[in-house]
Amino acid sequence: MAGDPGIGKSTLLLQLTESVNSKHEARNSKQIQNSNLKNSKTVSDFGFRNSDLVLYVCGEESPEQMKLHAQRMGIKGENLLLFPQTDVDTICEQIEEIKPLLVVIDSIQTLTTSDLSGTAGSVGQVRESAARLAKIGKKLGIPIFLIGHVTKEGAIAGPMVLEHLVDTILFLEGERFYAARTLRSFKNRFGPTDEVGVFQMKEEGLVEVKNPSELFLQEREKETPGSVVVPILEGTRPILVEIQGLVSQTSLAFPRRVASGFDQNRLSILAAVIAKRLSLPLYGWDIFINVPGGLRIKEPAADLGVALAIISSFKNKPLPAKSFAFGEVGLLGEIRKVVGEEKRVKEAKRLGFSLGMTPENSKTLSQLNKNFV
Repeated sequence: MAGDPGIGKSTLLLQLTESVNSKHEARNSKQIQNSNLKNSKTVSDFGFRNSDLVLYVCGEESPEQMKLHAQRMGIKGENLLLFPQTDVDTICEQIEEIKPLLVVIDSIQTLTTSDLSGTAGSVGQVRESAARLAKIGKKLGIPIFLIGHVTKEGAIAGPMVLEHLVDTILFLEGERFYAARTLRSFKNRFGPTDEVGVFQMKEEGLVEVKNPSELFLQEREKETPGSVVVPILEGTRPILVEIQGLVSQTSLAFPRRVASGFDQNRLSILAAVIAKRLSLPLYGWDIFINVPGGLRIKEPAADLGVALAIISSFKNKPLPAKSFAFGEVGLLGEIRKVVGEEKRVKEAKRLGFSLGMTPENSKTLSQLNKNFV
């Protein structure tokens, strides 16, 4: 599991350890109650591990810090063993000795082995530490979670072989100063990778958001120039978000193109398409795009929403009430089809947005500009 510093990786895995313990205890109790006690079976006869512990290896924070963290979230941690250690061989020995239900390594970049000379976080140390943990995990049948650092570019820090070695790669995304978090799967040997979890950071930890669309639209001001509702797909899940655009006269020699939550290069392309195909003089105007809530949109289906937000703000004219838009915008100003159109429309109509500007009913930006803006 990887993510930016402070995004909630340790929080989520601490909650996971509590959930695993609770379910394990309930399963053990049920199996023992249903068994024939006359046979005098031992606990091991029921297929349980020798230990009900969850091992949490603290490589970055002290056990005292982790304890305070868990207490803030109301986690009892009765079967949680905090192990402050960075030597991977000592960790493997501990795993083999207690045979825990689950192991969490926080983080893989802090581990070292005395067999190599590199420092913690170096390519060799990360690769060898991960390989040794994977070996003992498979040998004993124990799931091991590795928390990983990310680079400035957002990739997992360390060698690419680390990503090949593990069974699943999860990214926890969001902005530290916003409550919303998304958990994406980029690799999964046990299931599909097109699912995403949406959470909200609260005092008690990360809480599942059952209706993400309402979360991202709850503070939206209706019928405001530059505001567009766009149904995006997070995995297979349609979510309605607001895209805000602001166009203002520049005081600089070169106008700015600034985006938060949207690709900067894509914004520059869309601004050029609008200026060329709609003959709007954007060369003397700064353009700002924002996706409220800390969400990052990477799919091309948001192109049309961004373009309409720019046009609406430039003309200072809001889009029609209860409208939504999605579609990829080409360099010729055409609106192209995207995946999951039916899901997007269904989600928008479920929340009361009835007027859709989509590739199905709008073929070009010029057509939308004349009819709706």
